[in-house]
Amino acid sequence: MRGATSTVWLACRQTCKPVQRRSVRLVSSMVILLLVFGEKNLQAEWPRVVLSKDNTPISFEVGGAGEPTLIFVHGWSCDARYWRAQIPHFSSLYRVVTLDLAGHGHSGVTRSQYSMLAFGEDVKAVTEATGTNQAILLGHSMGGSVIAEAARLMPDRVIGLIGVDTLHNIEYRMTNEELKNMLAPMEKDFRRGSRQFVEQMILPYMDPQLRDWILSDISAASPTVALSASNSMLSQYITGEAAKIFDEIRLPVVSVNSDMWPVNYEGNRRHMSSFNTIIMKGADHFLMLDRSEEFNRALEKAIHVILENRAKYRRAALPESRNKSCKLQTSLASQQR
Repeated sequence: MRGATSTVWLACRQTCKPVQRRSVRLVSSMVILLLVFGEKNLQAEWPRVVLSKDNTPISFEVGGAGEPTLIFVHGWSCDARYWRAQIPHFSSLYRVVTLDLAGHGHSGVTRSQYSMLAFGEDVKAVTEATGTNQAILLGHSMGGSVIAEAARLMPDRVIGLIGVDTLHNIEYRMTNEELKNMLAPMEKDFRRGSRQFVEQMILPYMDPQLRDWILSDISAASPTVALSASNSMLSQYITGEAAKIFDEIRLPVVSVNSDMWPVNYEGNRRHMSSFNTIIMKGADHFLMLDRSEEFNRALEKAIHVILENRAKYRRAALPESRNKSCKLQTSLASQQR
């Protein structure tokens, strides 16, 4: 019995070996195909660097394909990694670009001042370097102010703006005293002060490891860059520039916000051509990380609103364009007579 069993086992081993080898080759081939074609929507290109207007090197990455292009702009003392839960999802649907603003991530740290306008130039440089003609700019937190500046710099390339827990009340008027009190703890001890500042924006339910990473990462930022950027952004709410800039940007704006702060719909709409908000109840300031799946669904809706608004604008502009064309033809005909 044992001998018969051994014979069968040996025969099976000899006949199964080629089958196993073929199976391994087949699986290997499938894996290679998946790596070659399946990954094209994630990171099809190596990271790149482009010089901003002041020659500061700006690091960026591109994935996916087609138009419109989604350009993700991070917030204060963050970098492109904060969009890590969005890139795989949206690069399968659109062309996606992420970047590190100057003084952040892998980008250069050569400026004496880190203003919203200079950050806007960073976004403009990346937009042009990627050959993007139809961009939807997405900005988290401070990134909301940055994408507004970028849209003003390149009105022909941007079709809409999406804020992420930002642009709650662009008419809010901050006092110099408020600004001073807000920055004082960070000017005294940046690591401790920045942690305290950001802790207010994180709810207790957040995953402890994610919470620790965010607090450690932001508090490790360059104090010079962080304080300069804070001063520039918040000063716009002292001068009123935060609202005035939208008087010049005739683009649809959608925000995907948490419910931590109220939204001034009436005030925002006085300056924006259109403004809508999707509220994620019970979320905190880092909703794209902590509630990523829900956030991605909300962001899909926001993108749809932008594209729908653009389509309506085109339909509305079509009769006017035809009317102008008819008038031109009539005028030319009259001249010929």
